[in-house]
Amino acid sequence: MSRFEAQPVVAVLGPTNTGKTHLAIERMCGHSSGMIGFPLRLLAREVYDRVVAIKGKDSVALITGEEKILPPKARWFLCTAESMPLDREFGFVALDEAQIGSDPERGHVFTDRLLRARGRDETMILGSDMMRPMVRALVPEAEIISRPRFSTLSYAGATKLSRLPPRSAIVAFSAEEVYAVAEMLRRMRGGAAVVMGALSPRTRNAQVAMFQAGEVDYLVATDAIGMGLNMDVSHVAFASLRKFDGRRARRLTISEMAQIAGRAGRHQRDGTFGTLSLEGTHGARLEDEEIDAIEQHQFTAIDHLYWRMGAPSLNSVDQLIADLERRPDKQVLRAAPQAIDLAVLKRLADEEWVRERTKGPAMVGRLWAACGLPDFRKTGPEPHGRLVSRVFRHLSEGNGHLPVSWFADELARLDSVQGDVETLADRIAGVRTWAYIAHRADWLPDADKWAGRTRELEEKLSDALHQRLTQRFVDRRTSVLMRDLGARGADILPVKVAEDGVVTVDGEAIGRLIGFRFKADHLARHGDMKRLMAAAERRLGTELGNRARALAGDEDKTFSLATDAGRPVAIFWRGDVVARLEKGRTLLTPRIRLHRALDTLAVADRAAIEARLALWLEGRIMRELQPLARYFDAARDPACPARLRAVLSPLAEAGGIIPRRTIASAIDSLDREARSRAGRLDVKIGTLDVYAPTLLKPEPTRWRLALFAAAEDQPMPDLPVPGAVSMSTPMDIVACEAMTRAGYRPLGAQMLRVDLVERLARIAHDSRDGRTAYAPDPGLATSLGLHGGSFAQLMLALGFRSAPGAAIEGWVWRGKKPPRKVAGPRPGNAFGALAELWQGDAAR
Repeated sequence: MSRFEAQPVVAVLGPTNTGKTHLAIERMCGHSSGMIGFPLRLLAREVYDRVVAIKGKDSVALITGEEKILPPKARWFLCTAESMPLDREFGFVALDEAQIGSDPERGHVFTDRLLRARGRDETMILGSDMMRPMVRALVPEAEIISRPRFSTLSYAGATKLSRLPPRSAIVAFSAEEVYAVAEMLRRMRGGAAVVMGALSPRTRNAQVAMFQAGEVDYLVATDAIGMGLNMDVSHVAFASLRKFDGRRARRLTISEMAQIAGRAGRHQRDGTFGTLSLEGTHGARLEDEEIDAIEQHQFTAIDHLYWRMGAPSLNSVDQLIADLERRPDKQVLRAAPQAIDLAVLKRLADEEWVRERTKGPAMVGRLWAACGLPDFRKTGPEPHGRLVSRVFRHLSEGNGHLPVSWFADELARLDSVQGDVETLADRIAGVRTWAYIAHRADWLPDADKWAGRTRELEEKLSDALHQRLTQRFVDRRTSVLMRDLGARGADILPVKVAEDGVVTVDGEAIGRLIGFRFKADHLARHGDMKRLMAAAERRLGTELGNRARALAGDEDKTFSLATDAGRPVAIFWRGDVVARLEKGRTLLTPRIRLHRALDTLAVADRAAIEARLALWLEGRIMRELQPLARYFDAARDPACPARLRAVLSPLAEAGGIIPRRTIASAIDSLDREARSRAGRLDVKIGTLDVYAPTLLKPEPTRWRLALFAAAEDQPMPDLPVPGAVSMSTPMDIVACEAMTRAGYRPLGAQMLRVDLVERLARIAHDSRDGRTAYAPDPGLATSLGLHGGSFAQLMLALGFRSAPGAAIEGWVWRGKKPPRKVAGPRPGNAFGALAELWQGDAAR
């Protein structure tokens, strides 16, 4: 290193992968103070972290447009080229990627630093060997040192996406291309990390960390990776060879291709480059001369750099513009194209109010500083100029600060982690604008507080963006399966089932075992589902067998009848479906069909499950529907009188509730003994219906409707509200039939439970006096929720007719003889009798 001490300016030139940046860091840390200017905020942040590890946080500063970490005793500064503080003295100063001076958009900044940034003891210029003529012409005192590439870079040809080798970086030149390639990699190879210049350092670092850790084998990036970002890449594939440079779409120069391709290989490990052959297209194609130049690191030397005065006069706006538009006086320099800061300055200079407020150097400098606000959102000179105009208006009036309320409102508007990748990236660009403002010390009161607030918000949005990118472009399940299926085969994959049912393959969750059903992760796409199912099913046989034996020996309380409206009636075990009910020999003996998830079980296991479910089902039916079971048994018993069997058989087939008129002849033939026996069997022979009172309770009703649904191969209907005595008549015929089976009699627009119908029939007949018209207690209908029309339908069904012309307006019995008298409530206590009935319902 002695030759470095011989010259105050040293130019270290060479291709990528030569360790130039590492050399600059070593040299800077050997001085009492130092500064390095970088082309990217991302790279400045990366090197800042490395220097902090050497010197400690209190001694190292980071200065970029949107981020400033400036400890009071900082001596080593890592900056973007635009943010280098040239008014401070440093023992060592370096400029990285000096060849960017030939870039029309930013080149003038790098040329100015090349000419003016100097260290007290040592200055280092880092860049491509193409810069050799420019260094000789502009810094003739510099000693030029060539650095050879440590490893070989060779051309590997065009490769299909499906055959890309692991540790590959695919380079595209628009967000749309990056996203498209990343999505294809997600489907085919499990995903990719994404790196673009627009990402915040936090997001970019999180994405690169995934790639470096081997969580994904592929990286999709823009040409930002060509600017010194250090990653373990073995192969670089160009998805395209054309880019939009801000003015036009053009083919990459050979030097740009080499800068990007040079990311392949690390230190002394060789790397390869090539193009990406996308299915259905010819893809990009490198020419032979381009390949030779990249492999041999032989490029056309740069013959000019772009220049703009770096320290223009601030005496007046006109003088400032004149200096910024001044032509260079050196042959190798060209006037820089008009940048957005100058375009905005010239626009504002035409405003009369701006002229009035820029009378001295201080305010001209303040205007120029405002124009330097970067257009992070790429809105263009006109929209961006309006924002700058508002900023300068506040900076040039009152106390010279931006209103805190405006600043806070703008941050609040951006403070949301909802939205897709593009939305979050746009919000981060917006936060960068306000972060830049917050880091101007004299633009805001309590600037440090707001700088911290913008940093917190950017980190919050960056974490959300990393999560969205990972969700969108990384499928860890497929990545694991593709890696392990290829390396070991599906039969020896380590598949585990946790206590909560989560199934993992090689530690990566791929789904959940719910009962006997394997449910693949819902985030997996259709194309991945087959792989997940194949990996799981081959290894879950033992677990399913254990579960089958556990079911066969389990307690009754672990089983339940699932009667969700609109779905088939099913049997659940410990919260998940194991079988469905289908039509059997009778209503009370449905057939049990095991769920298809149990098809993979051994025959013996399936038989044991069927026997256990049948035993449980029979027990529950006997418990919930005991009267109905007695009806079926008595209807088949030869010892039961034929007249009674004529009543019980249709009553059983109807589920324990049937209109009296349907079996009127059979009822009329019953003698006193048969009626008594029917009563002991819980048969209620009412005025309009024959039914079993205990079957009207909520749980027996649910079971009866479920068995009817299974017998008729229909989904489960809606159940009546427990305890409801009346309801609106359903418009749907099927639903109306279900409510009738549940025990409700249609009365026009409303339905009334049959036991209440019978109680009202008793009250009505006990209250009448022969054929004299009478008016029923109005509280009866109201208390039952019956409207006038429905109550009239009930009275007609009970054998009354309306008598509007009678002495007492009301109803007249029209039958030939009154029905048989039964013990019941007295007419004066009809409402009380109903109250007693409802209290009984509540008790049930």
